Amino acid sequence: MSASLARMVRHALTMMIGTLASRFLGLAREMLTAALFGATRRLDAFFIAYTLANLSRQLLAEGALSAAFVPVFSQTLARDGLERSRRLARQAMTVLAAAGILVVLAGFFLAPLFVRLMAPGFTADESALALRLTRQILPFLLLMSLSALAMGVLNSMDRFFVSSLAPALSNALYIIVVLLFFRSLEIWVLPIAVLCGGLVQFLIQWFWAGRQGVFLLPSRPDWKDGELRRMLLLFLPYAAGLSLNQVNPIVSRMLGSFLEEGAISVLNYADRVLQLPLGLFVIAISQAVLPLLARHVLDGETVFAEVTRDALRFALFIVLPVAAGLCLVSEEMVHLLFRRGAFDDWAWHATAQALAMYGLGLPGMALTTVLMRALYARSLPRDALRVTFSTVGANLIFCLLLMGPLSYRGIALASSLAFSGAAMVGYHRLCRNLDRSLGLFQGRWLLRPFLGLAALVAAVAFLKFFVPYSPSGRLFSRAGWVLAATFLGGGAYGVVTAYLRCQEWNWLLSACRKEGPS
Repeated sequence: MSASLARMVRHALTMMIGTLASRFLGLAREMLTAALFGATRRLDAFFIAYTLANLSRQLLAEGALSAAFVPVFSQTLARDGLERSRRLARQAMTVLAAAGILVVLAGFFLAPLFVRLMAPGFTADESALALRLTRQILPFLLLMSLSALAMGVLNSMDRFFVSSLAPALSNALYIIVVLLFFRSLEIWVLPIAVLCGGLVQFLIQWFWAGRQGVFLLPSRPDWKDGELRRMLLLFLPYAAGLSLNQVNPIVSRMLGSFLEEGAISVLNYADRVLQLPLGLFVIAISQAVLPLLARHVLDGETVFAEVTRDALRFALFIVLPVAAGLCLVSEEMVHLLFRRGAFDDWAWHATAQALAMYGLGLPGMALTTVLMRALYARSLPRDALRVTFSTVGANLIFCLLLMGPLSYRGIALASSLAFSGAAMVGYHRLCRNLDRSLGLFQGRWLLRPFLGLAALVAAVAFLKFFVPYSPSGRLFSRAGWVLAATFLGGGAYGVVTAYLRCQEWNWLLSACRKEGPS
């Protein structure tokens, strides 16, 4: 079992390497957008339009398609060979492309309703702008659907690096297009840049899947194919549950439209910073753990419970110091990344406060993501749907309770509280299915990372008190301060947890002794 966990950690580390480049370029993309557009209502309109595109990425690339396709394709590949799995992938591509085209067409006609639901507080002119931007960006859904299928093929074949690097190329092309055409197209350059990025993200993964022997060319679906039918039957309930989960950002933007100008942009900037640790750690771990859990379903409930517990502990071990760091240095980090051009002091402090609130929810997000993969591996869509319902319901309730006294900060905090509650629901549902407790929060294990967190907080507090961040300093010195806080806090956490012999270090060392990215 330790070998399996080391393999999972190795695949997660492989994804982290590619994701690191992607998330940093994503931050550079947001820094450029912030410098050119600031936090204005016109940019709010674009973010309303982009929400639909971003939801498709989360639903498909990080959600239902992976949950349904990866286990079926992996088992077909192992049992029946490459030729059979290739035919299955081509049939899936035909079905997905046809469904994607229909969704794009439906989205074009339903866009006015979408905008009204997303931004009921917009004026008529603001809604008209959001509508035009939404319709221009709709083809991104089809590109992301096909890209997600190619990613599923690669991940099923233990090829994680290219699929994690593809979004980096997408962000790089976005930046180039915006720089080249901003002056002539202004706000209209943004949907063009998004579409160009989505196209290159699909093409690089499509090409690499072909290099592995799976050319994703359309093939007539055989509706009597048991594996294709099984894939579709799994996809529909997972898509329904994950679609419901995507109500959360819609609720945030809808309620944000009633707050002060720039509130939606502030929440988006904070979320973009959060995407770096979220994608680098949480999503990478969840993508790597799904094939592992699917294989261990056949080994019995005891083994499955132990593997799931260890995967949850590893996710917490990695994410806890990241969450603490975001809360401690949010002001400095946001200033370094965004405080230039049209991004003024109000936007700086507002984004930093929202980021700190979002950061509190990282542990809950990590636990929920791994637990959902465990439920997928055991083919429990109803339990997964219950977790999703709890997230959506809690987020809506907390938003309504907190947005009055805390404004946009309350909306960000509501998301964190909702995911923490969802983790508890998911843990309960999985334990009930296994008819045993996972023993996740045993005191002896829990004490070690929390002592490491205490050392991290002390180290960062020491730096902030004796060598405070200087907003007026040069870029090099400000970047150096943020890096120093990162390495000092992370180093303190690492030294203490290594001294206390946390088993997660053994998995990391075992993973690093294996081959590099694949």
